Amino acid sequence: MLLAKSRTHGELSLQQHLLDTEQAAMALFRPETRWGRRWPEFFKLPEAQHGVFLRELRVAALFHDIGKANAEFQAMVDGGGHGQSQTLRHEHLSALVLMLNSVRGWLGESVDVDAVTAAVLSHHLKASSDGEWRWGQARASPSLLVRLDHEQVGAIFDRIAQVLDLQNPPRFKSATWRTTEAPWTDAMVAGHRAASAFGRALRKDPVRRQRTIALKAGLIASDSVSSGVVRNHGDIERWVEQAAHQDALRDGEVNEKVIAPRLDSITRRTKRKTELLPFQRGVANAGPRVLLLAACGTGKTLAAWSWANEQAKSKAFARVIFLYPTRGTATEGFRDYAAWAPEAESMLLTGTAAFEFEQMRDNPPDSAAGKALGPTEAESRMYALGLWSRRFFSATVDQFLAVLEHRYESLCLLPALADSVVVVDEVHSFDHRMFDNLVSFLQNFDVPVLCMTATLPPSQRAELEKAGLRTFPNARESVELADLAQKEQAPRYRHRAVSGEEEALKVALEAHARGERVLWVVNTVARAQRLTSRLLEAVPGAFCYHSRFRLKDRQKLHAQAVAAFQQRLRAVVAVTTQVCEMSLDLDADVLITEHAPVTSLVQRFGRANRHLANPNLATLVTYAPEGPLPYEREELATAERFLKALDGPALSQAQLSELLTHHAEARRASTDAGALLRGGYFAVPEQFRETDDFTVPCVLTADSPVVLAMLEARRPIDGFIVPVPRRFAAEGVGLPPWLRLAEAQNYFESRGFVAPEE
Repeated sequence: MLLAKSRTHGELSLQQHLLDTEQAAMALFRPETRWGRRWPEFFKLPEAQHGVFLRELRVAALFHDIGKANAEFQAMVDGGGHGQSQTLRHEHLSALVLMLNSVRGWLGESVDVDAVTAAVLSHHLKASSDGEWRWGQARASPSLLVRLDHEQVGAIFDRIAQVLDLQNPPRFKSATWRTTEAPWTDAMVAGHRAASAFGRALRKDPVRRQRTIALKAGLIASDSVSSGVVRNHGDIERWVEQAAHQDALRDGEVNEKVIAPRLDSITRRTKRKTELLPFQRGVANAGPRVLLLAACGTGKTLAAWSWANEQAKSKAFARVIFLYPTRGTATEGFRDYAAWAPEAESMLLTGTAAFEFEQMRDNPPDSAAGKALGPTEAESRMYALGLWSRRFFSATVDQFLAVLEHRYESLCLLPALADSVVVVDEVHSFDHRMFDNLVSFLQNFDVPVLCMTATLPPSQRAELEKAGLRTFPNARESVELADLAQKEQAPRYRHRAVSGEEEALKVALEAHARGERVLWVVNTVARAQRLTSRLLEAVPGAFCYHSRFRLKDRQKLHAQAVAAFQQRLRAVVAVTTQVCEMSLDLDADVLITEHAPVTSLVQRFGRANRHLANPNLATLVTYAPEGPLPYEREELATAERFLKALDGPALSQAQLSELLTHHAEARRASTDAGALLRGGYFAVPEQFRETDDFTVPCVLTADSPVVLAMLEARRPIDGFIVPVPRRFAAEGVGLPPWLRLAEAQNYFESRGFVAPEE
């Protein structure tokens, strides 16, 4: 008997698994369902290609694991070859079978063999033209017994013949794969030659490329469903019906479950009736592809939910997905909005969500009171697929859009994304790679998208408009929307340039003595820690907030900062880094900042007089930093020119936006981002963000015993993790390979991890 999986979860034959995967493909994407229509539409496939896609997906499903019919793999899953290195990955061998002359000749033009081969070869995201995962590269013995003569393999070829209406499926003799012998040498040569030709062809044929991508992603989803459902002793058809083919959001459902409860909560807190503003209602009717540009504190998030409610009315979609650049902003978005929906319909999806759910259960926000937060046990068993039935997501942008860089979890979530309305927040903060991927997503996939931010350089705005977004509000709409114009044109700030940190310190202490709330933003953690130490000598209550805290300490500081700047009865001084630009909803009376890129400065300024509650205007104090890092010198030179232009006794957000247009650095044009779009035959995961390997995740030596016990108990350890400069991190016994150890003596709850030399 040929096995498909280890006997751990019961005996599953290779033939049955391949048939299960075909069944899952048909159940997920059958034409009469919304998913069956939305999936090819999402990839911008003409209607004539819809049937072609499903036929090819069924063939890929039947072929994808045929390479498991080899002696080494069977020994491994049968218990006799545990730990043994595999000479050839099974999906590499499956794709080589598709390169055999007898197979390609038999398939002929009944199917796009190259597209099927690409899906089969890349379904584990470990296939490349060279390097570690080079296709056909022998990793152990130079020979391998391949059991294509087995009756299960013959039965699968018979099934493929039925699907494609072909006669005389090929039959094979038992053969040994050798790196130097035919037919496998011929298959490898032909395969790499075909891969090169296929890559060139896809660059000239966008429809074929999109169908191939749909096929590759569809196979991963189908394989995951068949494996997951069977492993959990479920029925594939029934599970797919419940998880995938739920009803679309009904007219007004987003308003009923999220917007109305959120407005009610604001009314209870402020003691004033709160309703959607004309500006927020105007966004709702701006169309399916929108770039929302509005100042900090104008209510963009409620406007975006209003837009999502309207989109769900105009076309059938099953969910709303809000994507944020950081875990902190995603968590706040969940607390404030998505969590108002019924507990079985909302989900926070970040790298630390399990820990965040634990914290919310201990101290639930009003939106989650009395609710069982987090995935159910059944959903957890199904991995990312278990979340398909959720309706309202607050997630980091990586969780979904990293699909463009072959992230496996994102590929598993892609069918849900294709059936969603999508909001992308704080797009100004995206690094070059993230922004390139966003532009590629907009250009190549069809789904309603609203991107929003308060600040955006003209070059980035032009790219998003070229990718199909319509900027709201335009000049006419800005005039008509009196509520938005009033907020953006209202005087908020006065600007004061000072000579450096010493003069800024004097300003901070004087403001504190007057009972004002002071937010001081610096560009490096080391300066934030040093400055906090100086301030504590004069202001015992001063505190520091940046990225190098344990997550559980950072959460407390986050709550402390928000509470300190929401009240107006006592003075406060807080020192922070760039994290304040997105993660903190602060409203300072005095905002002190080092020079930074223009977009960052405008975001920082938005933390002062945010809600127009200070009739005396907020004071913006700026000065040049000691050195340019982490920014480029030219960015800071541009910032200096921008700051010199801040003339007049009072400044508004509208004036800042106008100056931003003239002074922001021109961003380089987006490149052809997304490994998914370039992959062709191959697929390996790549980075979604620009990597910063200066810090690594660590646990403190004092926390190590607790962390090891929590790992053993399978509890989330995120609360104990702190980013530490790589040179101060060491290996820890028993810790996962991605986690390092840092000396507890260098950690202070008031200042975080302090590098000894800093």
